[in-house]
Amino acid sequence: MKQTTQYTFQGNPKHRPQNPHPDSPEKLEIYIAEPELIQAVNLAAYLRRPLLLEGEAGCGKTRLAYAVAYELGLPLYRWDIRSTSKVLEGLYTYDAILRLHDVQTVKVDAQLNRDPSDARNYRKIGALGKAFLVQNCPAVVLIDEIDKADIDFPNDLLGVLDEPWQFEIPETDEVITASYPPIVLITSNREKGNLPAPFLRRCLYYFINFPNSEQLQAIAKAHYQSQADNSSPSIELIDAAAKQLLEIRAAGELFKNPSTSEFLDWLKVLHSFGAKPYNPVQLSQANPIPYRELLFKLRGDWQKFAPVS
Repeated sequence: MKQTTQYTFQGNPKHRPQNPHPDSPEKLEIYIAEPELIQAVNLAAYLRRPLLLEGEAGCGKTRLAYAVAYELGLPLYRWDIRSTSKVLEGLYTYDAILRLHDVQTVKVDAQLNRDPSDARNYRKIGALGKAFLVQNCPAVVLIDEIDKADIDFPNDLLGVLDEPWQFEIPETDEVITASYPPIVLITSNREKGNLPAPFLRRCLYYFINFPNSEQLQAIAKAHYQSQADNSSPSIELIDAAAKQLLEIRAAGELFKNPSTSEFLDWLKVLHSFGAKPYNPVQLSQANPIPYRELLFKLRGDWQKFAPVS
């Protein structure tokens, strides 16, 4: 088992290696990470423990995994959790029915792409299983929205994300052992309350707060920095939009606060949807708030910001 400590996340995509892994994200991922969050990622890699990320929807939990994998040039395998998800399917699935079908088919037709005598032709490796198979570097595994699964799922996961970092495939007589322990990021929205205590004890934890004014402006500016100057909002528009969004959130009257991702969509529309960019000076005085369909997603919030007749 090899260590992952040589891979240090710095929150700077310019550190991406020249020869990234083929399964590393290809798209530049611009992510403004606080020093404490960067430290949490590196601690998770050093201690070989999952990093549990919480925060409101749209705050950047999922995109962090892409930023880590992009900067370090590591493969990224994403596992989207559903209410029916089981740990086994993240490792592998085995299609016994297809094999039985092929056994019958080959009796009458020798032209078959798969050899039914080899059980490995009928097992499919899942996202977590793929991370165990990577030979020359650790993989980044994103387990997204773990709280959607049933109550036993998190504790079942612990048996895999620990020494000896291996799992068995009885159908093929294989034992898969990870050459490198993966860097595991797990997101949660607390849809079903707290996760089980044994699982929480095993994880490192970080809560991603909503950005303050300076951070929100930095995120917007970084988001547009790779684009041509004429396609980027002005600094004045970014500042005005950030101020307006934070005032909306600070009022504390919404059922669902607008998120960072919704802010970026709103800013894009303010800048480029109309014949010309929205006037920053007029933004705070606008009634109703322009393009409010981007910010308010529940009827009660929508009605609060309806035009005043």
